Amino acid sequence: MRMRMRMRMMAAAAAALSIILQGAAAATQHVVGGATGWTIPSTASFYSGWSSAQAFTAGDTLLFNFTTGIHNVMPVGKAGYDGCSTQGTVGPTLTTGPATVTLKAPGAHYYICGVPTHCSFGQKLAVNVSAAAGPAPSPSPSPSGPSAPPPGGARPEAPTTPTAPSAPAPASRRRPSAGSSSPPHLLPDPRCGCWRFYPQQQQQRQPAASRSTS
Repeated sequence: MRMRMRMRMMAAAAAALSIILQGAAAATQHVVGGATGWTIPSTASFYSGWSSAQAFTAGDTLLFNFTTGIHNVMPVGKAGYDGCSTQGTVGPTLTTGPATVTLKAPGAHYYICGVPTHCSFGQKLAVNVSAAAGPAPSPSPSPSGPSAPPPGGARPEAPTTPTAPSAPAPASRRRPSAGSSSPPHLLPDPRCGCWRFYPQQQQQRQPAASRSTS
C-alpha cells in the first residue's frame, strides 16, 4: 500500500513538472527587429515584414532593444497604429530599454514609438497572436486490483470433476451352514405309535432308531 501511494505521488509530481516545463518551453521570446532592434528602420515596411515572418502565441514575450531616452514603446489601438497617434494608448508607455512585453491574450496587438516623427518613419509594430495550445492530458493511473501471483508461486488447483458413486455389489446368497437348524419335519414315532416333529439332525438319526427297534 505504501509503495503504491509513493508511486502515485511520484507520478503526480512528474506530471506537474511536465506541465510546468511544457509551459516554459512553449513561451517564446521574440527580439523585435532582430539584430536591428527597436529604432527608426531603413524602410517603412521593415517591422511589418519582420512580424509576418514570426509566429506569436499567447504567453510569448516581445523584447524591445532600444536606448533609454531616445526611443520608447507605447501600446496603442488600431486607430493609433494607423494614424501614429499617441492619444489612444491602451497601456503604460515603456521608457526604459530594453523593455519586455508579454503577449497575454490572443488577437492583434499594436505598438509605436511615441517620440515625435519616429512612428511616421516606420517605427511601429503590429503582431497577431494566436491562442496557446492546452497541455497534453496526463495518463490516468491504472486501477489497483489484485496483483498477479509471482512466477513460480502457488497456482490455484483445477476444479475436480465429481465422480458418480459406484453401485453396491449384489449381496451374495447365503447358504445355510451344516450346523444351522432346519425346519422340523413330521415323522412317525414307533415307540408311541404317534407322529412327532423332529429337527433335521434327529430326522437323519430317526431311521437308525427305527431300525434298532424293529
